[in-house]
Amino acid sequence: MTASRTYDAMGILFRFHAFPAETMDKFCLVEAVVPPGLGAPPNHHAGETEAFYVLEGEIAFTLSGETQRVQAGAFVSVPDGAVHSFQAVGLEPARLLIINAPGHMHEAFFTRTGSPVADTTAAPKPLAGPPDVARILAVAADVGMVIVPPGDTVQ
Repeated sequence: MTASRTYDAMGILFRFHAFPAETMDKFCLVEAVVPPGLGAPPNHHAGETEAFYVLEGEIAFTLSGETQRVQAGAFVSVPDGAVHSFQAVGLEPARLLIINAPGHMHEAFFTRTGSPVADTTAAPKPLAGPPDVARILAVAADVGMVIVPPGDTVQ
């Protein structure tokens, strides 16, 4: 398990409420603060299920090519291997709970693409420039996640 519980990654703040090692390797529970316009690019991963519960704000989720806008109180489940993405929409940051099962892939991805920050941090730092896409793609590939290139129609 990593020392820090909170990471600033790709302009998003990720706070681990439970690491897989704390849940008998069954899941991780992460809270994310997502500024408007940011989110996760289309991606998929075999062997790791994912679900989102929106605490605050509004999110546009795309799952297998279909987009829906959801608000606080909504639950979105992503089947193992399905292509999905999300983006915070509106004027305020969105706050989500993310469950990944078993969670090792996402723990590695969030901690390796991010920088540890104080657990009292409430919001991510604004992006200083474009993300290091080559590094993000390399980490994703290393942990078993596939980020779908723009224009690719993989569903």
